[in-house]
Amino acid sequence: MATSNQGSPMAAVGSYDSILPFKAIGLDVVEITDENRDSIGEIMNRFAIKGYAALFVEEALFSKYQQAVDEVNESTDMCIIPVPNQSGSMGVGLSSIRRNVERAVGMDIFGVK
Repeated sequence: MATSNQGSPMAAVGSYDSILPFKAIGLDVVEITDENRDSIGEIMNRFAIKGYAALFVEEALFSKYQQAVDEVNESTDMCIIPVPNQSGSMGVGLSSIRRNVERAVGMDIFGVK
């Protein structure tokens, strides 16, 4: 499933260190640098238009460009998944899952009693 000739492709977007493992297993990757940082919305849309099933995005970028992530999530079927970088998790993944489940179910089923 990692390459475009085997079902729906997947990709990763982030800093060099965070995307290197994804590249090693054969996913398509885009390294975010100072030059292309402002075009992350366009990068995500390009993957969605090409029919990618999943896009792994470094947590820092996921939270910084949340509006672009939300726009792509609402207008496409591509799943955007936040992943921690080499510094560790920021908790963005759990927050994203909680928000999506609450939107789907209508209530926060993860809430503490």
